[in-house]
Amino acid sequence: MCLVLVAWHHHPRYPLVVAANRDEWRARPSEPLHAWGDGLWAGRDRLAGGTWMAVRRDGAFAATTNYREPGAPAGARSRGELPVRALAGPSVGAAVAAIGADATSYGGFHVLAADAGGLWHVSSRGEGPSRLPPGLHGVSNGPRAAPWPKVRGGLTALAAALTPDEPDVDALFALLADRAVPPDADLPDTGVGLAWERGLGPRFIDLGAYGTRASTVVLVGADDVRVLERTWDEGGGTVELRERRI
Repeated sequence: MCLVLVAWHHHPRYPLVVAANRDEWRARPSEPLHAWGDGLWAGRDRLAGGTWMAVRRDGAFAATTNYREPGAPAGARSRGELPVRALAGPSVGAAVAAIGADATSYGGFHVLAADAGGLWHVSSRGEGPSRLPPGLHGVSNGPRAAPWPKVRGGLTALAAALTPDEPDVDALFALLADRAVPPDADLPDTGVGLAWERGLGPRFIDLGAYGTRASTVVLVGADDVRVLERTWDEGGGTVELRERRI
């Protein structure tokens, strides 16, 4: 994923609400949301075999984003392992701590993961592992504390979509589909040049060969786990909308 927004114990009926976009090269082969043999629901990167986000049948979830670091060396292991590692054992918190201890094996990353015991964050750039408080949280491709417009604006839109009775799924997908380019003064400087910063600035990215490939909404209630995935073709047309109750 390249944008993960989480509402943790912020909605009266759904302790966990996630809205996230996966941005990737169009040519990289992948499979859409489906059941894995080990009790996970996730898409699959067919090149390295991992995933960008996974949801377990009990409502535990984990997602990863990369750090935008031009020229940084690739890790010895694929970041697609990280969501699977986070959900492999009985405690997400313990798994996230283990990932933090092994961070140098991967290229730059964030992991956000949650189970009944808490919402956890760790990065490979000295952030965490830490247990996050109830509220709204987000990560993209820079430091979690950095005020990236897509995160800041996304969290505002997420709060508005959390209508009291039921989160507004259409509004959640709409915030992920927002193509507004932030003002140049608000864009981060990650070393890719202003033209690319502009292209990567919106929550929904369409740069031809690179862009938003999937938008995912996760709703975890007391006895209801819903995962909705909208996949996109080049140009931003919907390929398919899948919904699973697990």
